[in-house]
Amino acid sequence: MTDLRWQISAFGELTTHELYALLRLRQEVFVVEQNCVYLDLDNLDPEAVHMQCWRGQELVAYQRMLKPGLAFPESSIGRIVVASTARGLQLGRELVSKGIDFNNREWPESNIQIGAQAHLAEFYQSLGFEPVGQQYIEDGIAHIHMIKSREGK
Repeated sequence: MTDLRWQISAFGELTTHELYALLRLRQEVFVVEQNCVYLDLDNLDPEAVHMQCWRGQELVAYQRMLKPGLAFPESSIGRIVVASTARGLQLGRELVSKGIDFNNREWPESNIQIGAQAHLAEFYQSLGFEPVGQQYIEDGIAHIHMIKSREGK
């Protein structure tokens, strides 16, 4: 899809429009669609790098990347989301692949850890993540920790 525009921003570089769009997308999917009441604003956004994919004025995919030591001892990727209007376009795969590439460039000494929704474990395994530990319930949804070893390890 050639009409997509990818953008990577530190928190302070986000415009109010971009911040509103990414928070709205996260709420649309994680709170409303998944019927999960939880506190999305966890004080990590100001420390995160925010990857956005825009189609025109619509934010269609988003994730945040965190340096080692913020969410996990390893670097991490989280709040991975694709808008319902853009599903089926393989944007999730491209989004996570771009996040992996970013983390490997920024923190090459670190593995990447995610807290994946358990029903998506196969998807993340196809991108090189391996489950660690047992499933756990977070905000009413089954999750599992997964780690992708750093490139060349």
